[in-house]
Amino acid sequence: MLSDVLDLLTNPLLLSILINMAIFLIVTLSLNLETGFAGIPQFGRVLAVLAGAIAAGAIAGRIMAAMFGMPWGVEYVGDQNLQIVEKLNSIFSQNPGLSIAMLIMSLIIAAAFGGFIGYIVSYPAIRLKEAYLGITLLAFGDALQIIGKYYDPLAGGTAGIVVPDLFRFVGTGKIKYLGSTMIILGIAILVLIYVQSLAKSPFGRALKAMRDNELAAKVYGKDIVKLRAQALIIGGALAAIGGALWATYTGSFKALTYNRLTWTFWPWAFMMLGGTGNNYGIVLGTLIFSIFRSLIYAYKSELTNYIPINPNWLEYMLIGSIIVLIALFRPQGILPERPELPLSRKRIEEIKDKVVGYKAEKGSE
Repeated sequence: MLSDVLDLLTNPLLLSILINMAIFLIVTLSLNLETGFAGIPQFGRVLAVLAGAIAAGAIAGRIMAAMFGMPWGVEYVGDQNLQIVEKLNSIFSQNPGLSIAMLIMSLIIAAAFGGFIGYIVSYPAIRLKEAYLGITLLAFGDALQIIGKYYDPLAGGTAGIVVPDLFRFVGTGKIKYLGSTMIILGIAILVLIYVQSLAKSPFGRALKAMRDNELAAKVYGKDIVKLRAQALIIGGALAAIGGALWATYTGSFKALTYNRLTWTFWPWAFMMLGGTGNNYGIVLGTLIFSIFRSLIYAYKSELTNYIPINPNWLEYMLIGSIIVLIALFRPQGILPERPELPLSRKRIEEIKDKVVGYKAEKGSE
């Protein structure tokens, strides 16, 4: 009975849906913070995701190698990369606590690197708006990918590098993939809770005020430059965590696989489908796309017999079609944005009743 449950939970299709949803939920929530809340045309989401993957694979990996007296310079990303990572994995297998500590360290480094990237791109965000800013951010993302792709000492260039397996504390085999998927899904839920709390906070309301009417926000004393910078820093840090988790989960890093289609335009599609500005809509949109993408991958060979095109292009056609249909018929998404109340409705009613009662007492005196 237990083995049947384990087989069900470790079904490759189910794990594919869950891991895709978890990673893209983190990335799309970061995009929603910058675009849905702050109104920044973030067409360079891949920039922070790629920065997080580099931080986990090339920076944190080097730190781990140096800690245990292994080559950590150019040798780390060269011919010795596989041997160094295998030794690190062996150490982590014998010490689960150390593996957990290194995972936390890797995510902290990635978040810091992503936040720094967000701070850097906030400078053009101060002066540029709308299409000009969107194109500039897109160019930044492509620039970092080119550096990572062709500058071998950074992260192995076109050959890429092997990333230390920081999920060794979970176990091996099926258990490892199930456990690591659940951990990443748990992190995604924590990110959802965090971003949702931001939406209800004064900071979140200030971002939306800036998005809706920048001039009015300035009149009410809001620092637009500071708000934009904070949104980009927080969004960059969250997206970098997603990139670091993906590199760690897959166990490898190649800059050329972090392209603008997968890590910028897909999150845009997820956000538009679910509902821009609605975090729960982001969850729904990400889940729907993750299911469709995983089904297409799982049944590629069978689909060949029923469709007149190469199934490899089906997901691109699907995403493109959905974006067009959303823009035409439901631009607000499946779950449109709703006003975020600073307090619960119950608490607001309690305050209202107290005010009404207080006025009644004063009127009777």
